Amino acid sequence: VIIMKNLTIATLLSASTLLAMAGVASAAPDNATQSSAQMQHHKGGMSVDRGPLSKLNLTATQKSQITAIQEAKKTERNNTREQSKDQREQMRGQVQALANASTLDTVALNRLADQHAQQEKQRFIDRVKSQQAIAKVLTADQRTQLQQMRAERGERGDRDERGNRGRGA
Repeated sequence: VIIMKNLTIATLLSASTLLAMAGVASAAPDNATQSSAQMQHHKGGMSVDRGPLSKLNLTATQKSQITAIQEAKKTERNNTREQSKDQREQMRGQVQALANASTLDTVALNRLADQHAQQEKQRFIDRVKSQQAIAKVLTADQRTQLQQMRAERGERGDRDERGNRGRGA
């Protein structure tokens, strides 16, 4: 009985998390008018004109190659945007149906969770592939510099996080 109760609570928490994520995704406005540079900055992407890549003394050839990689990725994202939007809407409806049901269909919930995990996995894979393609354009020294900048940024983030603990924020 206790195991079943814990399973039910865990399942409900998963469903509510999915619902919350779906709600956040639907609340996000579609700002197609934002410039590419704004989107890169907002999304945490790398631009050859600012951020870590701008500090690597890239050649004109490297800049054009990296820009081409980024533009191809942007085109791919734009091409799949409608399909992704439809999938999010469908998932949101399924989550809502699960949440409103008198009994929780754990099979359907697990299927939705797997679907969500697969989408996250694909985004992760795509991001790493893009990073790897950009890294191929860089020299060994530039890759080392980029790794150092990322490590320093990570350390600053750790310090900032430690500094904010216990402050109620």
